[in-house]
Amino acid sequence: MQTQSQQFYLAIACVLFSATMWGMIWYPMRLFDAGGLTVLWATLIMYLMAFIWSLPAFWKARRLDSHVPVELMGLAVAAGLTNLTVLVALDEGEVMRVMLLFFLSPLWSVLLSRVWLKEKISELAMVMLLIAMSGTVMMLWRPELGFPWPEGRADWLALFAGVMFSVNNVISRKLGYMPLAVKSTTVYFGVVMVALIVIAIRQPAFPDASLWVWGQAGIIGGLMITTMTLSVLYGLAHMAIYRSAVLMLFQLIVAAVSAWLLTNEHMSQSEWIGGACIFIAAYGIAQAEKLRAVSGLKHRDHKT
Repeated sequence: MQTQSQQFYLAIACVLFSATMWGMIWYPMRLFDAGGLTVLWATLIMYLMAFIWSLPAFWKARRLDSHVPVELMGLAVAAGLTNLTVLVALDEGEVMRVMLLFFLSPLWSVLLSRVWLKEKISELAMVMLLIAMSGTVMMLWRPELGFPWPEGRADWLALFAGVMFSVNNVISRKLGYMPLAVKSTTVYFGVVMVALIVIAIRQPAFPDASLWVWGQAGIIGGLMITTMTLSVLYGLAHMAIYRSAVLMLFQLIVAAVSAWLLTNEHMSQSEWIGGACIFIAAYGIAQAEKLRAVSGLKHRDHKT
């Protein structure tokens, strides 16, 4: 019992650590950009180093299972698009606005699970979806601009990243039997490939950055990205999904505090209210997931 308790608290600490790092990752990306290393190149270097560091564990896990499901390629693409677009959005847009629009991902996850995995949507989840959409309209509403569409590229990228993150989550759920080392290395590989393709299309020129800046990007990639990924994967493996979903909301608090301390960004009252609706909806959907899991266990026990 004591070992299980220790694992549970360690899982909580790991998820909170990962959420803290993700809430702060926008800051080093902006420092790299200021040092001449654009966000696309910085993302490429960071995830390339993480990919290289993860290869030994990947090959060890692959020897245990030679089967390669086709869904792994989908996971690579979805993860690549998710990570690259959200990092670009955080570099170009307001940190809290981007984070909150990205955290609409639980909404997309519920809808995708209904279409893709044929999971039923509970009444609570439907209410939370409506709250989330109301919050989105409040955040995006500008009377002078008319219909509440995203204002610029950062908004669009944040929304797109949230959708891709939901696709990533649904695929990961289908690949629940795969070793964590295989899935994490696949994620790194996907980000590297997507970054290379985008760089080839948009930024073929080699950036004019010092070796010190390149080295920092490599160190952060090898240590920070790898640690963040392993921490959240450990947490997800040792606690229910709804608990981890609630704990990951700590990322919003870290982002809000760090943006307030390190930048002059500010959000309007309507944006804060809309953001609160999205926060409540994300929490509510996690609770809906909890009720669904408990109901499933009761149903299974009743059948046995």
